[in-house]
Amino acid sequence: MKKKSVWPRVYLAFIFIVLYAPIFYLMFYSFNSGGTMNNFEGFTLEWYKELFGDKRLLIIVLNTIIIALLSSAISTIIGVLGALAIVYMRKKTAKQALLSFNNVLIVSPDVIIGASFLILFTMAGIKLGFTSVLLSHIAFSIPIVVIMVLPKLQEMSSSLIDAARDLGAGHWDVLSKVVLPYISPGVFAGFFMALTYSLDDFAVTFFVTGNGFSTLSVEIYSLARRGISLNINALSTLLFLFTIILVAGYYFIMQRNSRSTGAGVQK
Repeated sequence: MKKKSVWPRVYLAFIFIVLYAPIFYLMFYSFNSGGTMNNFEGFTLEWYKELFGDKRLLIIVLNTIIIALLSSAISTIIGVLGALAIVYMRKKTAKQALLSFNNVLIVSPDVIIGASFLILFTMAGIKLGFTSVLLSHIAFSIPIVVIMVLPKLQEMSSSLIDAARDLGAGHWDVLSKVVLPYISPGVFAGFFMALTYSLDDFAVTFFVTGNGFSTLSVEIYSLARRGISLNINALSTLLFLFTIILVAGYYFIMQRNSRSTGAGVQK
């Protein structure tokens, strides 16, 4: 047997080091009592205490979580309906047009999308703030959900729907008891992807935030412009850990769904 080359593993390890080394460097110095990112003088939780004592920042964290959860939930519902419309559309030209419009929103630069929303809200008379940020996050999250749900719909056999209809199931029963359970992994994937995109987005949010309302990404940017502070390190560390928890939760849900699906097939 031929020995497997170690170079792919070395390359993969190098990529992970390049990606994660700055993050761990930032996390390490969030516990530095020296107040700088040059010399580690001692371990302290002072920056985390100062972070949790900042009421304004806590309100911004709450705003960010509310925006992320609301936009993810709404965009997931709309995205699932959009994916269903694309799959069951009879005209191929209309189907390809919808797919193209959906993909254009994904590959378009965030700066262009943010500037477009700013112009739209200004023309429509919508005040910049919570509403404008929520609408923007819903809009750029919908194409993500559609892309995550479409493969599950396309791989679903039409015989499942035909069998349900032969047994007397109506349109709502087919949707709620056959289609949605089958595509649930894609729905969960779309929801979590929309959630992470909403939490991390800066470019679009920067354009549509108004006075008196901000999200974490915009706030971190403004804090970084004032100068290096280890409050930013502490905040970024908590955000990274929260993202890890989201990824672990998504993985757990997917594993559970795959096991239940496997058990159903065996029965």
